[in-house]
Amino acid sequence: MSLRIDRDHNRFREIVKGRIKKDFRRYVSKGEMVGRQNGKLISIPVPQIDLPRFKYGKNQAGGVGQGAGEAGDAVDPDKAGPGQGAGDQPGQHMVEVDVTLEELAAMLGEELELPNIQPKGARSIQDRKDRYTGVRPTGPESLRHLHRTFRRALKRQISSGVYDPDNPVIIPIRDDMRYRARRTSPDPRADAVVFYLMDVSGSMGDEQKEIVRIETFWIDAWLRHQYGDLDIRYIVHDAAAREVDRETFFHLRESGGTKISSAYTLLDRILTEEYNPADWNVYAFHFSDGDNWGSGDTEVSLRLLSDSILPISNQFAYGQVESPYGSGQFLKDLRSYFKGADNLVTSHIPDKDHIYDSIKEFLGKGR
Repeated sequence: MSLRIDRDHNRFREIVKGRIKKDFRRYVSKGEMVGRQNGKLISIPVPQIDLPRFKYGKNQAGGVGQGAGEAGDAVDPDKAGPGQGAGDQPGQHMVEVDVTLEELAAMLGEELELPNIQPKGARSIQDRKDRYTGVRPTGPESLRHLHRTFRRALKRQISSGVYDPDNPVIIPIRDDMRYRARRTSPDPRADAVVFYLMDVSGSMGDEQKEIVRIETFWIDAWLRHQYGDLDIRYIVHDAAAREVDRETFFHLRESGGTKISSAYTLLDRILTEEYNPADWNVYAFHFSDGDNWGSGDTEVSLRLLSDSILPISNQFAYGQVESPYGSGQFLKDLRSYFKGADNLVTSHIPDKDHIYDSIKEFLGKGR
């Protein structure tokens, strides 16, 4: 019975995954999924077929199924309204299922055909750590466990009757010897730091921020699936930049002008002071509507990317969100200045329906 239950449960999970993957593009673009997080589980409404159930007992009502009836007659005539009859459209039934973030990330990789990331640097090596956690009867003399050896020799002499309390000489024999036992365990060192930068100037409205919120959720899920340890930092900017926490990043309401160089200057300072590029895999995702304060600041921004940020980054991604108030010029400047740069990826995101394609553009290189 237990095996049958397990088999049925596994079959149900596969059906659920199939339903989710079928409509995965729709799930990616919907913000309500992001709000359904509960720890490491996401509650997802999935369409299902509602199977009929029959109940035994006396049926006092007449109509279809008991006595004469015509096509279109209601099963319960008391509840039938005027003009009601047989319908020709199926009802929509939903069931809430819990899916782990790990499963969602795997589905994301399958649906978008994302390559696995190849981490760089010394911290991407799987070290093996040795710990002495037990004892064994053989080993080198340098690892002899003196306390265990003495105790075993004492027990042997007492049990054999040769122990003399007046002359307590303990002489271990070969069978008494005990040595420290070494156990080797993996010690993963693959670390990554992810920076999310967002323009919060007056031209970035709630709709634009919602797009950023949804896309960063899926990017987070994939990167956590690839790395055992992940540092996440959030930077917001208008004419000035500052680091904030996750809650502030997604709910901050600001206004004012835009100086993109302020965000890149702060990013460069944090990287220089806290993250050695030889040890850390660095990712940055910047979202803006592409409006910037003058060509002079754009030149400063491009120079910071070229000289300081791109050389130490696995990937720098720039997503330009469509806004009725933004010029969109910065995306053009980036693509013109960095032609052929392998670790710079840009994406134009007109609306929520393009989030799916944008994620594939950002993560499709497997850097």
